[in-house]
Amino acid sequence: MDRFTEFTQWLPVIGKAVVETFQMVGISLLFSVIIGIPLGIFLVLTRPGQSLENKWVYEALNLLINIIRSVPFIILLFFILPFTKLVVGTTIGVKGVIVPLVIYTAPYISRLMESALLEVDAGVVEAYQAMGIKTRKIIWNVMLREARPSIILGLTIATVSLIGATAMAGLVGAGGLGDIAYRFGHLRYEVDVMYATVFILIVLVQCIQTIGNKLAANLKKD
Repeated sequence: MDRFTEFTQWLPVIGKAVVETFQMVGISLLFSVIIGIPLGIFLVLTRPGQSLENKWVYEALNLLINIIRSVPFIILLFFILPFTKLVVGTTIGVKGVIVPLVIYTAPYISRLMESALLEVDAGVVEAYQAMGIKTRKIIWNVMLREARPSIILGLTIATVSLIGATAMAGLVGAGGLGDIAYRFGHLRYEVDVMYATVFILIVLVQCIQTIGNKLAANLKKD
């Protein structure tokens, strides 16, 4: 059997792994954005000198985010296994890795969101506040609008990081390209499979980064 024929037999397995990777990234990113963006906004608003200034709340959130971000994903994955089991009823497969992926990514997005919002010209925000515009309207119509390019770039970085995390999750049976690379590429030394998974990951990351850069560039022109 030649190498090409042998490799084509792996295509269904690789195809399934690609779908699982997209599932993990898509679902985890959705929940991470739902949690991370409001958390980032709250971090900005509770900072000293902001409209909802609260030193204790800000310091508590800041500390919590720093603690979670300081833990490598593979350690976090094992550390919260009981919590994952409690929430979704399993610790394996795509379903079993969503919780740790969200816990890993949401604080990262919140920090990126905080940085993006802090880039907004403070004078513009103060002008709207002086006119008596409500805080929620300033957040939506001014801060988020002005920070759109930075937010898109931040989400792009978070997505790329999330893809790397899903690859690591494959080491514990979560499925996806990481699982294929480990089980077949490493343990069974099927080098063609390893090369294929690496190539797919590179293409995937490159596509996401390119799309993110173009979206951010277009928003800057608006």
